[in-house]
Amino acid sequence: MRSRIVLVLAVLALAASQAATSSPAAAASPTEALVTTGSPSGSFPQNKQNEPAVAIDPNHPFLLVAGSNDEIDLAPCGTDTATSSSPCPFTPGVGTSGDYFSVDSGHTWTQPTYTGWSARTGTSQVGPTGTLPWYFENGLASGGDPALAFGPAPGSGGFSWSNGSRLYYANLTSNFSAKRSDASFKGVEGIGVSRLDVPASATASTVPGIFSDKNSWMVPVVIPASMSAAAFADKEQVWADNSSSSAHFGNAYLCFGDFVGGPGVGSAAVREVFARSTDGGATWTKQILQQNTSSASGIFGLLSGTTGCTIRTDSQGRVFVFWLGFNQSTNTSGIYMDVSTNGGASFSGARRIFVVHHTGILDPVLGRFTMDGIAGARDDLSDAPSVDIANGTPDGTGATDRIVLTWVDGGDGLNHEHVMFATSTDGGVHWKGVNGGSAPSEIETSGDRGYYSAAAISPNGSEVTVVYNDWTQDYKTSTIGSANARPLEAVLLDASVSGGNVGSFSEAFRTDTSTSDARGSSQNNLVGEFLGDYVYAAATNSFAIAVYNDVRNASDCSAVDTWRMDLRTEMFPPPPPAPNIECPNTFGNSDIFSVSTG
Repeated sequence: MRSRIVLVLAVLALAASQAATSSPAAAASPTEALVTTGSPSGSFPQNKQNEPAVAIDPNHPFLLVAGSNDEIDLAPCGTDTATSSSPCPFTPGVGTSGDYFSVDSGHTWTQPTYTGWSARTGTSQVGPTGTLPWYFENGLASGGDPALAFGPAPGSGGFSWSNGSRLYYANLTSNFSAKRSDASFKGVEGIGVSRLDVPASATASTVPGIFSDKNSWMVPVVIPASMSAAAFADKEQVWADNSSSSAHFGNAYLCFGDFVGGPGVGSAAVREVFARSTDGGATWTKQILQQNTSSASGIFGLLSGTTGCTIRTDSQGRVFVFWLGFNQSTNTSGIYMDVSTNGGASFSGARRIFVVHHTGILDPVLGRFTMDGIAGARDDLSDAPSVDIANGTPDGTGATDRIVLTWVDGGDGLNHEHVMFATSTDGGVHWKGVNGGSAPSEIETSGDRGYYSAAAISPNGSEVTVVYNDWTQDYKTSTIGSANARPLEAVLLDASVSGGNVGSFSEAFRTDTSTSDARGSSQNNLVGEFLGDYVYAAATNSFAIAVYNDVRNASDCSAVDTWRMDLRTEMFPPPPPAPNIECPNTFGNSDIFSVSTG
């Protein structure tokens, strides 16, 4: 009898193990963690972090790296006002691209401390930094908008996982003396790419030493926007061909919007630039991706352009680039896709795969759309695509090359926004929704107002994860009083792939909004809230990770609420308040949190 019991238990254990392997997101209860662990809780804007990204190393799946817009090294408000009319200016030369790593699948995070140009004490000088190193030493400043990807490291025999892993961290980059602001554009900028190699032999115990050593990072490579002196690069994404089954294994790719006329020139076309590197990011070549958004005779017409791009590769090495294309003169937007079959050397030509509808209401003072209320957090890229492909990384094993795509759509009007999902198994020729539906699906939990969304699929194509920020209340027409609080959530959805279709999504995790009020976040000029433009997700065959904006630890400030309203109702509004004097200590304290299903 005892032997039979042991045998039964063994069989049950094996079945449980197989079930966990086939359904990774359901294998463990999701675990939430603070990513921005180096951030102080007080002293605005040093406590301001937003717009996260995350990458998993396929060569060391326990290793995760995240990035965010991080103002930890800026001077506190009130100590650097001579440099700008803004009450809380960006300190010239101080970088804002934070980096963080986890060696336990995202259960805990560490923010390394390096040295560089810093104003943490209120005085600009060489000192401790929590942002990417080697920018100050090269006459540069990192400017946020983080994008991260892992690929194989190069060696004498070419790219191979046996050489180790190479991390690519792309971010906006300006000259050291450039004046920047998050209220509109951050000055005339290009794209910087930082790189770090992780040896193949690295373990959870040796990785902290690598990431904490400034010398592990290579000098950033700068990719200019265009030849125009006024050109401005924005909204970049980076990717590396990370499946050794690919004919172009190891290539690195980058996309970004090139504002040809420079910052603030609304009538200038915004071109989609694609860059590729075949030597591990040392050099890059650029081309313009073609998109006709206006007339048959012109590629980029008046008031038209692109933004919010993303890149992925399949197991064969095909390069897929997606972006949001818009034409302001016709008030139309769409998600576009272009494909390269020769490692990014050339593309087949873009086509619009979905018509999309923007969300929110235009705030007259911000000059941007907001969803939560007047003076709210901008939603510039809520309708931009987030994409992932089941390419079988690291070696192509089990690849289905299924593409998953999500965005937030406002087609049903304000307060009725939807988190959309679509999937393709034939390289983007045809698209379906969940359960084989013929159209994209609305997948948000009933009653949610999705803000930004991101999708990830396991390399073997068995599990899909979507994360989104969510407004829990309708649009607010005032900033004043507890009735006009703006609670912000993060929601994680999970779906399994079965019978050739992505099944229905179920809610796996939701943050607590009991202390969440986005009015406690802020642009540095205090005119409105600020949460950036992204959330992000990534997955292995055994777990998924998502990173998102969070304001649970940010305190509302009645003085700022009143002033923000005065700007919109008074002909002669008063001067702005001093946040580090007139507000709670934790005003502005926005954070990045993660949730891991591993």
